[in-house]
Amino acid sequence: MSENTVRKALVLGDGSWGTTLALLLCRKGIETTLWSAFAEQAEAMGEKRENEPYLPGIHLPEEMNFSADPYSSAEGVDLVISVVPTQFLRSVALKFEDALHGSMPVISATKGLEIETFSAPTEILRDVLGDRPLGVLTGPSHAEEVARGLPASVVIASEDSSLAEAGQRAFSSESLRVYTSSDRSGAELAGALKNVIALAAGISDGLQLGDNAKSALLTRGMVEMARFGEQRGGKQATFFGLAGFGDLVTTCCSKHSRNRAVGEAIGSGETLEEILGRMKMVAEGVWTTKALFGPESDLRGLELPIAEQVHAILFEKKDPREAVLDLMRRDLVGEMDGLSSEEQ
Repeated sequence: MSENTVRKALVLGDGSWGTTLALLLCRKGIETTLWSAFAEQAEAMGEKRENEPYLPGIHLPEEMNFSADPYSSAEGVDLVISVVPTQFLRSVALKFEDALHGSMPVISATKGLEIETFSAPTEILRDVLGDRPLGVLTGPSHAEEVARGLPASVVIASEDSSLAEAGQRAFSSESLRVYTSSDRSGAELAGALKNVIALAAGISDGLQLGDNAKSALLTRGMVEMARFGEQRGGKQATFFGLAGFGDLVTTCCSKHSRNRAVGEAIGSGETLEEILGRMKMVAEGVWTTKALFGPESDLRGLELPIAEQVHAILFEKKDPREAVLDLMRRDLVGEMDGLSSEEQ
């Protein structure tokens, strides 16, 4: 990327957020291809200039290209943005293993943890595609609003400052303000864990526990997220920025949040199987919760009481009201116990 300039980009994943990011790049005059795993969907978007299943009502410009072929879509690009759901990311990355040259930078806009390996998205990408510049695009940014040009702010985090700055220039506009960070790990883990807390917030809504309970849940959830992130090498400050606090508030309170909606349905008495059976899109928090307590999990003795109760509700059929009581009956502790006292 000469002089931090992106001229041609490839977006992997045709969900609502992937489509929106491709749209933003096109609006900046960047030649952009949106890759779909399904040839018929790529063809339909090209013909109708709309992503009817995932982003209905938003016109996709004539300049936007669509493809289901890894090799032709990757030809000549300066930057790849991966927006593939975490549990499918490894298989998609394998399709591009030979299509992307070794120095091709990739920015991940996926939020989750892989169940089988406990890996974050950029760790999966590095495992499959080898060592290359990697970054994370994250923050409070529902596609339904960003695609319509409503104002939002996100962060691009990477140890490679030139990649972060290139992404910042590519996506920044009058309606999207982009910040940079060097804490890729912290930003990525914050994006994964906030979805688990959003499930809990939705359960609280479904149980009609009130504003005080939800506020406490978000605040304690923030501490839980920061504890986990610090343990795995993230900076505490990252969790109190856009990647953590900002995204947490949006995901826990918005009508657009799939994770909050899943939690609310569970709190209202539906089963997880019923909810997932009718969903078109992926609620990453469900599978992140499973990964947190799966066979490859590495919590190193860390306590995540809210996440533990969410897991028990989702996968052990625990009654949500009993889970609330168990949280309230926990031993009394200091508010910031488990966090470092060092200035970040």
